[in-house]
Amino acid sequence: MEGVSVLFKRSRRAKRISVSVAPFYGVRVSVPHSSSYSQAESFVLSKMEWIRKHLEKVRHLESGAQSAQSLVGFNQIEKAAAKEKLVRRLAYLAKRHGFTYNRVTIRNQKTRWGSCSVKNNISLNMNLAKLPEELADYVILHELVHTGVKNHSPLFWKEVDKLVGNGKLMRRRLKHYSGMLCT
Repeated sequence: MEGVSVLFKRSRRAKRISVSVAPFYGVRVSVPHSSSYSQAESFVLSKMEWIRKHLEKVRHLESGAQSAQSLVGFNQIEKAAAKEKLVRRLAYLAKRHGFTYNRVTIRNQKTRWGSCSVKNNISLNMNLAKLPEELADYVILHELVHTGVKNHSPLFWKEVDKLVGNGKLMRRRLKHYSGMLCT
């Protein structure tokens, strides 16, 4: 569309048409079942100025980042190394900050960087191992705070900020890597 490659994807979870621009993945459009593809195309055309602006930022990030190949996918050896690295980092940060958790699972999730169950089981996305360390630590600490505060209340964010400094900045930086969740 207008010289920009756009991937339209039907989504059961989407409530409205949404556009995302991510490094190495380009422009993706989530289309809810209640909307037609022609409506989605019109929406994209109306957002083309925003898309071009964000594509420019993404291209800058891509040029400064590792190659696309190193950001996408894992072979068996890399999987084992990534799991070991994340399990070690979780244990270290939990001990350092006085958190306890039940079990840890490392897997390739498509929609989340991590989660914490009501039983304090922590699940981490394998792609965290490819993020800059401070962003991976942010996600891990975010999940560890959930072992004590089970929601995203102001108290939760206050606790996260105590541990990582500026949580809002970290969340913003993490969004630049959201395309890695789709692999």
